[in-house]
Amino acid sequence: METRVSLGVKLPTRINTEKIALKPSSLQFFRNHGEQRLSQLPVSRNLLSKRRRVYGPVIFKVSCSSEHSPASTVEIRSVPSSFDESKIIKNISEEIEPYLNGRCIYLVGMMGSGKTTVGKVLSEALGYSFYDCDKLIEETVGGSTVAEIFKSYGESFFRENETEVLHKLSSMQRLVVSTGGGAVVRPINWRHMHKGISVWLDVPLEALAQRIIADGTNSRPLIRYESGDPYSKTMKRLSNLFEERGEAYANANVRVSFGNIAAKRGFKDVCNLTPTVIGIEVLLQIENFLKK
Repeated sequence: METRVSLGVKLPTRINTEKIALKPSSLQFFRNHGEQRLSQLPVSRNLLSKRRRVYGPVIFKVSCSSEHSPASTVEIRSVPSSFDESKIIKNISEEIEPYLNGRCIYLVGMMGSGKTTVGKVLSEALGYSFYDCDKLIEETVGGSTVAEIFKSYGESFFRENETEVLHKLSSMQRLVVSTGGGAVVRPINWRHMHKGISVWLDVPLEALAQRIIADGTNSRPLIRYESGDPYSKTMKRLSNLFEERGEAYANANVRVSFGNIAAKRGFKDVCNLTPTVIGIEVLLQIENFLKK
C-alpha cells in the first residue's frame, strides 16, 4: 500500500487599523522592519521559493492506495496555540514580493467589497504605496466627492477621469490600487490594469447590502433611493449592477471569494472575515497566479 502526505495551511486573522495617507504627487515606499520572523518548519509546500514557512493551522492530508483499492484521503488538522497574524502576512509578503518584480496590484470589485481597507493592509505588508482611485479623482476635481461629481458632471465625466487616473498609475511601480466599482466596464481600463496584477474581491451581494446600509448610501451615487425598504432596494440595485459587471470582474487575474474563505475558516457569515485574513488570501492567490 502506498501512502502520501501533503500539507495545507489554514490562516488566521487580525485587523490592521493603521491609516495610510499618501500624496498622489510622490511615491512613498515603506516597510515595517524589525518584526521577528517565524521559525522555519521542516516542511515544504512546493511554492515559488525553495524554502517556505508554514503559517497558522496545519492540515495534513494522508492519501492511501493500493493495486486493489482506490485512494482515500483523511485530513488531520493541527492548530498552534498562538501566533501573530501580523507576522504571518508580513512573512508571506516578503517571500512573494521579489516575484512581483514591482508590478502594481489592482483591486476590483463591487462597491462595499473592502477594496480600500484590504488595499491598505496589502500595501503595508508589501512595502508598496497605496492609492484610492476615487480619492484621486476627487482631488482632481477640486475636492468634490464622488457623489457630487456624478450629480454635477455626470457619470461619463467621472469615468473619463477614472481612466486617466488608471493610465497614470499604470506607468508606476510598487503600488496597491483600489479601483471604483465600475472601473471594470471600460476595456481600456483593463489594458492599464493588466500591466500589473488585478484581483477581484468577490463578496456575496447579501453581505454587500448589509454593509452599504450600515454605512449609508449618500456617498454611493449609483445606489441612492428615495423611499422604501432599504435592504430590498439595495439588493435589487446591487443585483442589477452585478448582472452588468459580473463578466467584466471575471477578467481579473485573481479571484478571491469571501464565501470560500469563510467556509475554510468555519464561518457562516463573511462579515466575520477581517482585512488581514482577506489580505493573506489575496497574497496566496497571487502566488498561485505567479506560479502558472
